[in-house]
Amino acid sequence: MNYLEINNLTGKEIPDLDLLKQILLFALQKENLDQAFFSVIFVDNNYIHNLNKTYRNIDRATDVITFALEDETNTINGSNIRILGDIYISLDKAEEQAITYKHSLKREICFLAVHGLYHLLGYDHMTKEDEQVMFKKQDEILEHFDIPKYEV
Repeated sequence: MNYLEINNLTGKEIPDLDLLKQILLFALQKENLDQAFFSVIFVDNNYIHNLNKTYRNIDRATDVITFALEDETNTINGSNIRILGDIYISLDKAEEQAITYKHSLKREICFLAVHGLYHLLGYDHMTKEDEQVMFKKQDEILEHFDIPKYEV
């Protein structure tokens, strides 16, 4: 069984958290993981700006930051549960980007969370080839839940 914790530090209501949880747990199943733990933490622009500056030396807010814990295989108290890490999502940035990209906040939040999860699993988009692999996986997950890239 996989474990996911979602925390909202923004004080704002976030739509479709149950759906988000289903999507992320489905992605883990699709990657053949059944003993994993990770968390998604929703924050505001100030909070993520501080994380970005402190840990990446980038002095601006961003949409999503991940802190992967699997340089080695980490487990909880000698069990077989893998501790993947944390995904921080700026709700402020998600709201801005939903408007910019002309889709729903639900779509943007789901995309950022799935994107973050694939980073926790070791995927990246530093090369065109890696980007194609990672984004194909993300798109397949979101399409499975009928969350279109663009909405009218």
